[in-house]
Amino acid sequence: MNKRSIHHLLTRLRPIKTWYFLAICLFFVIVSVLALRNNYATMVNLRNDVYAADKNNADVLGSLNRLRAYVNTHMNTDLASSNGIYPPIHLTYTYERLKKAEQDKVNDANSKIYTEAQKYCEGLFPGSFSGGPRVPCIEQYVKDHGSIVKTIPDSLYKFNFASPTWSPDLAGWSIVLSCLFLTLGVLRFILGRVLESMAK
Repeated sequence: MNKRSIHHLLTRLRPIKTWYFLAICLFFVIVSVLALRNNYATMVNLRNDVYAADKNNADVLGSLNRLRAYVNTHMNTDLASSNGIYPPIHLTYTYERLKKAEQDKVNDANSKIYTEAQKYCEGLFPGSFSGGPRVPCIEQYVKDHGSIVKTIPDSLYKFNFASPTWSPDLAGWSIVLSCLFLTLGVLRFILGRVLESMAK
């Protein structure tokens, strides 16, 4: 490349200052930081909606699905809490309500069984009163026919959702553009130095 071509390139390159690219890069860095903060704040609000729905026996499934959809499609929405509990979402109130419902169901069933046992054992031992052979008979009948509380696995009420490393939202594209303008700024700086050294 001759000196005339180099001078021509330098003349065309001089109006495009390196700091233009760096200023635009800085703008997109600020936008990406604000967008990442917004992503996290929105996730926290959606997580709080899940906790409120769980506590108030509201639309737990709907709020959980909204949280999952948001976390799965937005970066910087990691659910991990500062206390390190894993998985981070525990539907404690829903789980306790289900356990209580199961216990109440079993108690109702066993109450009916106990009444049946009394009638059955009164028929077997009509001459016996509250003591004697009637008590072991009732105990055995309840043992043979009674309901047992089913264990509800608590793992079914614990959740964690994966946040992507990069997402095509405002935060993701701002990061891409800030990297692009930083690269262009560095290339402009290097190209300017190379051309100036060749022009001497």
